[in-house]
Amino acid sequence: MVGDIWALSSSKRVMGLKAAGLCGVISPVIMLTFIFLAISYSPWFSWEENALSDLGVQGIAAILFNFSLIIGGLLTLIFAIGLRKIFLSRTLGHAGTLILILDAASLYAIGIFPETAGTIHVYVSVAFFTLLPTSLFLIGAAMMQEPSERNLGLLTVLVGVLAVAVWTIPRGEDVAIPKMLASLLASVWSIVLGIRLYKQASHSTKYSP
Repeated sequence: MVGDIWALSSSKRVMGLKAAGLCGVISPVIMLTFIFLAISYSPWFSWEENALSDLGVQGIAAILFNFSLIIGGLLTLIFAIGLRKIFLSRTLGHAGTLILILDAASLYAIGIFPETAGTIHVYVSVAFFTLLPTSLFLIGAAMMQEPSERNLGLLTVLVGVLAVAVWTIPRGEDVAIPKMLASLLASVWSIVLGIRLYKQASHSTKYSP
């Protein structure tokens, strides 16, 4: 992504970054697939009257939904760690990827502590949807400092802004719609950056310090 970052001398490091890139791509795909499967097993679910977390309470839907968050959190954690390795020399990027790691841990925790777990579920859910745009703002700002990555940086910041803006959509007591919209936006960003990370790690030998 940025200059000397891609001058990798270790094949192990390259493989680690490629694995992280793949995780960035497949994490949202797996999560969304299992979430929509959970919805298909929940004829009672309403986008206007329920929260997505209602899917994680009982039955097959709960298994599918909570599994999606747990596996998604683990894969996002690997992705975030890979991003952190290429932003170590950049203060904003380093801070942003650290927050993304915490965000991944929060996503994992939502699956471990569903609605039936009580107040802790609310805490980890709020943490996830707060840390997400924060990490995007910082990572995007770090990328915009590099001319070659300015467009991707702008996209990252834009996704962060939209992830906050969706919460202003008029709604009743439900939070399913803004949560899903924020998740879809983050998914697009994760896939785009995951592909970029994988491709550039694959061609890292072409870059010099």
